Amino acid sequence: MTQRSFADLESDFEFLDDWEDRYKYVIELGKELPEFDDNYKNDIYKVNGCVSQVWIKSSITEDDEKRMNFIGDSDALIVKGLIAIVMSLLSDRPAAEVVNTDARAALTRLGLHEHLTPQRSNGLTAMVARIQSDAEHAIN
Repeated sequence: MTQRSFADLESDFEFLDDWEDRYKYVIELGKELPEFDDNYKNDIYKVNGCVSQVWIKSSITEDDEKRMNFIGDSDALIVKGLIAIVMSLLSDRPAAEVVNTDARAALTRLGLHEHLTPQRSNGLTAMVARIQSDAEHAIN
């Protein structure tokens, strides 16, 4: 599967008026995530602050840009979709850009925080914080 750009996701969300359709779309995005090796489902890759089980593994290219890439998984379908959205926003970007991205503002444009439970919203924030922390470590 080719990862969708965040701009494409924004367009898709604008097209889908009904939040029921948007939820279904988020779940479909999660189903398209690349396979996540069960060996990474451990405390090293676990994201704290999520109600569901969430694992995110970061990798960094060894070139001057230090591009960040992420893979992730969850035991909840909707959360897998949220991982896919976060990946479209932050994956395959230079580490400095990942650190400086205002993910909350970008995700707000999708209207996610208004339609997620507080626990899911907190989990989404925790995923972004984890990824940005990994990117910050890559810079230093």
